Amino acid sequence: MKNVCVITGGGSGMGLAAAHIMGKDHFIILAGRTASRLESAVKELRDEGIETEAFAADVSSRQSVEKLAEYAAGCGRVRALIHCAGLSPHMGDARLIMQGNALGTVNIDEVFYEIMGEGSCILNVSSMSAYLTPQFIMPKRLYKHALTDIEKFLKKIMGFIRLMPRSQQANVAYGISKNFVIWYTKKMAEKMGGKGIRILSVTPGNFETPMGRLESKEASEYIKYCAIKRFGRPEEIAELMAFCASEKPGFLTGADIICDGGCVASGVNPLKNIL
Repeated sequence: MKNVCVITGGGSGMGLAAAHIMGKDHFIILAGRTASRLESAVKELRDEGIETEAFAADVSSRQSVEKLAEYAAGCGRVRALIHCAGLSPHMGDARLIMQGNALGTVNIDEVFYEIMGEGSCILNVSSMSAYLTPQFIMPKRLYKHALTDIEKFLKKIMGFIRLMPRSQQANVAYGISKNFVIWYTKKMAEKMGGKGIRILSVTPGNFETPMGRLESKEASEYIKYCAIKRFGRPEEIAELMAFCASEKPGFLTGADIICDGGCVASGVNPLKNIL
């Protein structure tokens, strides 16, 4: 059977860069809300001799993710899942961001847990906003509800976000959603380990990607605080993702790996240094 790697949000940027690497020894399934938008990425990979298919899936819909998992399992052994899909503050309101980033991660991880097994890896993608958003804003006490009642989780989180100024709600939702991704990844490590599945998160900084370009004006403010004073290149984090998703780091799980040019390590405080 073929080894399969599913990449959500793999039509461009770091997801597509990871597909070029993982495609050397995996059958690649690129998942996105609109399969037609993945056509150029599929062609690019196929031109390199990489076996690739596109599949339409909305990660915020449990039913849609179940169809994706069923299709992937029918293609071979799902050995790796790289979950890059997500919404930035420029791509939706607070509710859409929470549904896409937080609920989407829960859906992807829980559904693919059922079809993956020994030696496989789930890799979730967070953001350095998870660290740079002031921690007193993070309603971490509410995260636990995602483990038992996802609707209650979303209702309580949205109630908290609505206490913030309307102009900042999308930004706050993004920081919370990505902070949740890290928390959830760590929380799921024990359950995943019971089936021999590793689960990790990677936290990117500012990268030269389509999403990064949407945020380039704000993101450029952080470069002077980085140890490496430039935006990252997609292939740089793709190498990290591909290594983590491979069988080589077999003892690595339940961890978040920051790849941001040293921005978080600088101790930069957005409220003090940026705003």
